[in-house]
Amino acid sequence: MQHTKKFYIVTVLLSLLLIACHSNSQQVSARTNKNGFALNPVSAPIQPLVFDTMSPQIREITAKLDKFYQAQVRAGFNGNVLIGYKGHVLYERAYGLANREKKIPLTANSSCQLASVTKTFTGAATLYLYQNKQLDIDQPVTTYIKDFPYPGITLRMLLDHRSGLPDYTHWVPNYKGDQRTPIYNDEMLALMTKNKPHLEFKADTRFTYCNTNYAVLAKVIEVVSGMPYAQFMHDYIFQPLGMNHTFVYDPAKGLPADAAISYRYNWAREPDMFADGVYGDKGIYSTPEDMYRWDQSFYKNTLLNPATIDLAYGPCSFERPGVKNYGLGWRMLCYPNGSKVIYHNGWWHGNNTSFYRLIQDNFTIVVLGNKFNKSIYRQAAAICNIVRGTAPDGSAGEGED
Repeated sequence: MQHTKKFYIVTVLLSLLLIACHSNSQQVSARTNKNGFALNPVSAPIQPLVFDTMSPQIREITAKLDKFYQAQVRAGFNGNVLIGYKGHVLYERAYGLANREKKIPLTANSSCQLASVTKTFTGAATLYLYQNKQLDIDQPVTTYIKDFPYPGITLRMLLDHRSGLPDYTHWVPNYKGDQRTPIYNDEMLALMTKNKPHLEFKADTRFTYCNTNYAVLAKVIEVVSGMPYAQFMHDYIFQPLGMNHTFVYDPAKGLPADAAISYRYNWAREPDMFADGVYGDKGIYSTPEDMYRWDQSFYKNTLLNPATIDLAYGPCSFERPGVKNYGLGWRMLCYPNGSKVIYHNGWWHGNNTSFYRLIQDNFTIVVLGNKFNKSIYRQAAAICNIVRGTAPDGSAGEGED
């Protein structure tokens, strides 16, 4: 009886201890998630890429593309190319060097700096959080970043470049003497809050492409999710889609050994400078195959549902008279018949990138160059002519930073 009583007392004490621990765990969890973020990453089976290179027609197109790129290489092209159609890879090549000093060639797994093509990821991540009711794109930025110094600007205005914010790559040097050491988004925002550089125009009155918009969106993603931008992108986008060679660059960590070095036109290396730590507007490294997985995710609605994709492709911030427009994270060619080309170019240091998507046909072109060469932006039209016999009007032919 005495032993039974002792056992009962010990059991009660252990139960009370477990309850206390559980209660404390709940409180810690509540503090960790005080922003209300509770979202599990998507879980979808990763399908291997399908390569379609055997038919006589594809072999003929491949021969023409090889001839075209032999001429591009002679003219200085150094980079990777992938062309896809309806989920099949029709053409993939790596031309040149990832690291000239060590004579390391580019391969299909050489990650290249996407430059402004990064904006397609930041925009989609923002819309993913919107789709899952974690944020509201029509709320002011101050809802999420309390000391943001421009109260009238909404997340939507950042997404479609109608905020009027000045480009941080231009104004940061006015307030920071050291222009060699990379800064990060928090320091850029602190400089903005302290100095409040003048808006370029009244918010939501016109379109002006601006890197600051997407650097601010990256910070909003961090605030809402409670995790660093790089971790969020890895956990919620790269990993679920099987993008195993895609990452956000951190100057403090440097590049992995298999990533492509950025070179000027004369093979001089492009060193890091103050803007290289800022992410969201640029900073993502990827490969053409990973980019094709990214492209195909929109047809499969893996991350974004049809309504959210229509939102991204639908609103047009007219840059100029004609077909050229900007949606929410995407450049677009919008034609009178309703068809659209969804694309984004990029240019940062020696990296020139082109991500060109004819969505009606599920036809995709990815060109990633790591040696400065503006002809990359004209390749998409030439490739369309070779593969399809025609190129869309309103060529996406100039570079963007």
